[in-house]
Amino acid sequence: MKKYFLMPLLFFCLTTIYAQQAKTEIKQNPALSANGYLAYPGPLQKKLTPAPKGYQPFYISHYGRHGSRYLIGAKSYDEPFHILQHADSLGKLTLLGKETLRKVSLLREDAQNRDGELTLLGAKQHKEIAKRMYERFPEVFVGKTHIDAKSTIVIRCILSMENALQQLLVLNPQLTIRHDASYHDMYYMNQNDSKLSALKMPEKAKEAYEAFSKRHENYDGVMRRLFNDDDYWHHQLNEVSFGDQLYNLASNVQSTQLGNKVSLYDIFTTDELYDAWLRTNAWWYITYGPSPLNGGTQPYTQRNLLRKIITEADSCIALPHPGATLRYGHDTMVMPLTCLLDMNGYGKQIEDLEQLDDENWLDYRIFPMACNIQFVFYRSPAHPNDVLFKVLQNENEATLPLKTDMAPYYHWTDFKNYYLHKLGAYIE
Repeated sequence: MKKYFLMPLLFFCLTTIYAQQAKTEIKQNPALSANGYLAYPGPLQKKLTPAPKGYQPFYISHYGRHGSRYLIGAKSYDEPFHILQHADSLGKLTLLGKETLRKVSLLREDAQNRDGELTLLGAKQHKEIAKRMYERFPEVFVGKTHIDAKSTIVIRCILSMENALQQLLVLNPQLTIRHDASYHDMYYMNQNDSKLSALKMPEKAKEAYEAFSKRHENYDGVMRRLFNDDDYWHHQLNEVSFGDQLYNLASNVQSTQLGNKVSLYDIFTTDELYDAWLRTNAWWYITYGPSPLNGGTQPYTQRNLLRKIITEADSCIALPHPGATLRYGHDTMVMPLTCLLDMNGYGKQIEDLEQLDDENWLDYRIFPMACNIQFVFYRSPAHPNDVLFKVLQNENEATLPLKTDMAPYYHWTDFKNYYLHKLGAYIE
């Protein structure tokens, strides 16, 4: 009887260990609650798995998000500043509220006329990513090899690309680089799919999200810490809207030059940050992820990008020394592409939004600032027709839903067969 009792007990213990992974991590590091505003943490995996005997890297295909940036829209800074300033003029702020007004004023001043622009940290992130790419796979960048780099037409993406290329040229001045940012490439670099966009929030998804969001609106404590009059904030403010604005400001500080001088996390508890993260994580899962609430089709917004990655890789594989293809864009490409690939299980369909954390669907692991996906290709003179590759998610070795006899390496022909079939089965 005892051994039959132990099995469900063990299952319960394992479930408990892995449940609410994000809450545990956010308690240890509040910055993780920032969702896509998380400043790029760098690779967790310092030592990569050696290639199979006789294989060497020869080509890299990459798509990355721009680096850390300022918030988009002046109202992101102006509105919370004016709300706090007005309350202060009426004597409605606590001491913490006055200190928060001072900090918000500093953030607003720092971001003046820098709407959505790349920060100095964002530039540094891409230099460091390029440096690690070069150092990890030096065979790809040796000699007068060619680098083909493209960016979307947004300036923060262009500057991210240029900072990465500058770093590569410092490491190897012989590189031949072609770089471009044109509407010509936007059909895959930043695809605008109006039909899929219209399907993001059908009534079923909208109702589910609104109910979920309502359960996790948790800013009463924040309001009481900032204001000395409950009646004032109850009747004069939209508590959730103002709370979200402060949460976004708190999240984005880490991406700016004030990151080591200013923090707004002192106005939130761990539970409040976690609830704010839950709401945003669920929104991303529905609108750009594989959510069954809207049919699970949103990742197909990146079908053109995936086809381009495949066709360009095939062309480069035919060359003796192809170098690298580097692409610089946005989180709204990296996240759905990750889900389309079902990389690290992020293509899983989860009906109940309350289960996202328990299922380890954690957005900050997918698309922090400067997030990137790297396909690294290998070949061997002994097996010229068997090209291998591995995929890195934010510079860490990742898994794909493919069979392989040499994980984390996969056969390129298996990848093509699987994903071209998947793309072919999608009906627009």
